[in-house]
Amino acid sequence: MTSQAALKSVAAAVSERDMANAIRALAMDSVQKANSGHPGMPMGMADVATVLFSRFIDIDPSTPDWPDRDRFVLSAGHGSMLQYALHYLLGYEDMPIEQLQRFRQLGSRTAGHPEYGHALGIETTTGPLGQGISTAVGMALAERMLAARHGADLVDHFTYVIAGDGCLQEGISHEAIDLAGHLKLSRLIVLWDDNAISIDGPTSLSTSMDQPARFTAAGWHVQSVDGHDTEAVAAAIEAAQQSDRPSLIACRTVIGKGAPNLGGSEKTHGAPLGDAEITATRQNIGWSHAPFEVPDDILFAWREIAGRGQAARHAWQQRLAASPRREAFESAVAGKLAEAVFEALGAFRKEHVEKATKVATRKASEMALGAINAATELTVGGSADLTHSNLTITRGMNRIAPDDYTGRYIHYGIREHGMAAAMNGIALHGGFVPYGGTFLCFADYARGAMRLSALMGQRVVYVMTHDSIGLGEDGPTHQPVEHLAMLRATPNLNVFRPADIIETAECWELALKSENRPSVLVLSRQNLPMLRQAHSNENRSSQGAYILREPAGHRAVTLIATGSEVEIAVAAAERLEAEHGIAAAVVSMPCWELFEEQDVDYRKSVLGSAPRIAVEAAARLGWDRWIGDTGAFVGMAGFGASAPAPDLYRHFDITPEAVAAAALKLII
Repeated sequence: MTSQAALKSVAAAVSERDMANAIRALAMDSVQKANSGHPGMPMGMADVATVLFSRFIDIDPSTPDWPDRDRFVLSAGHGSMLQYALHYLLGYEDMPIEQLQRFRQLGSRTAGHPEYGHALGIETTTGPLGQGISTAVGMALAERMLAARHGADLVDHFTYVIAGDGCLQEGISHEAIDLAGHLKLSRLIVLWDDNAISIDGPTSLSTSMDQPARFTAAGWHVQSVDGHDTEAVAAAIEAAQQSDRPSLIACRTVIGKGAPNLGGSEKTHGAPLGDAEITATRQNIGWSHAPFEVPDDILFAWREIAGRGQAARHAWQQRLAASPRREAFESAVAGKLAEAVFEALGAFRKEHVEKATKVATRKASEMALGAINAATELTVGGSADLTHSNLTITRGMNRIAPDDYTGRYIHYGIREHGMAAAMNGIALHGGFVPYGGTFLCFADYARGAMRLSALMGQRVVYVMTHDSIGLGEDGPTHQPVEHLAMLRATPNLNVFRPADIIETAECWELALKSENRPSVLVLSRQNLPMLRQAHSNENRSSQGAYILREPAGHRAVTLIATGSEVEIAVAAAERLEAEHGIAAAVVSMPCWELFEEQDVDYRKSVLGSAPRIAVEAAARLGWDRWIGDTGAFVGMAGFGASAPAPDLYRHFDITPEAVAAAALKLII
């Protein structure tokens, strides 16, 4: 058995070319065994990745989540075998060679694309192109914000991204690079795999974009290098680290580097090389070892890198132990909101029940946020250029600006895609609870990142106002109809549509307490009356739905509504009782997802056995789950129109009279 001393001596002679070839071999062998995957990018970027990890990046596989580690984001997530090969070579305990041998197989950690939470050291889920680089912008921003609060002795790390042509072609990347350049996020370094190949063939088939010029125009520091010249790559990274701007390093590479017949071709992009080409590649790169076999000296050279990261972590822990800000820093990174936040919300609810406050729920959200933001420094707000429509800023929230990251409010600009992805990055980085606003209709633009929020289980709060035809004159382009159904169909996403100021405060409380799930607050433009009769310490929205109005006699019909339509349901119930002697219960259902989580007995007690009518100014899709085959629906059957809100509700027959008529039809 080779001694450690002997291995160390031999490893010192291992070249970065040998280390890079280990990545190439593991990538092509894993894809071949799975008969599925993308070997070309890992083989082409192996040299760049080797330089980055062997000379620069500070990570510690033994403690992969220490707060001041460098972040690595594989934005070109289809090249996941690059990351898995690195993790095996670096010695992550959950990435033995057997995981590489089970690439893309059920239950393995080596999923087709890197999945946050599936394996140690994966900072974010990537795969949908453009999301990785855009999420990394949020991480880099969080690093600067956390450093502004706690000092460079505790927070001073880089966010490194490997991105491909697809990442840069996706529209979200434009929003991300523009925001990063504007904010001068100098700890963000993007290594672009400039191989001029996409799945269809040469990128010249579909683009003539001068990407370096594009990044330069956005305010980035830009360099171009031969991605297979390790010294040139290293010099470029060193220069990027010294820049006062975010950096792009365009690394000209050969996709499938090392494959003698297929290298440089789209044929290596998304398919195994095949046995013959793998044999030829082994000979071409001088790799005589069996599949999944890495010689001890090369493996030891990679494991030495982990030792450097461990030393960096130990030095940081010593600084943390001596820092007067230790307690505040650890509290921020843990993300635990103080009980004072929820006490403030309780007092807020009591105050406004007593006042019977009538406001739009977007205004109610602003008022609740005033209490929240005064009680904690962890919340960080923003809006996609709709601050004074979404009402997401509160007293004392200074804005984040280039070279000044001490504030708590981010002007994301007209960038819904980029805002949502950046909020994911802020949440993943740690230290803050992000929320951001736009109109509900523009959830379409934010959708890709919202889905990843749910997939990764991140506490991101989406404040989406102008939630129905109630926004009025802006018309059908701005009036969401199908959006609630789309959001409710998303797993692990709480969709809150509160009916009044009290439910709004309750929904904010629930969103903040949902540490492993994103939330959407769907809020009205029009004023809504307060519907609660008395204050309760209980958060009634926490069960998703509850009986707001229970008739004295036997229940003849149940009216179920959300948001602004709860007021209509209450008026309909009063009409039914006064004019027809019909006992109607009203159920407010602010969150379907939480109601689904309640036990059967509770759901039955709320819904009852009487015929049911759902009332919501949106599409019917999904409501049959609650109203059954014999239930009725009062809502939208198509798109909206441009007119004042009261006229629209009458035009589309979403009125107390229509609800009462539907009830009479059901029960008489």
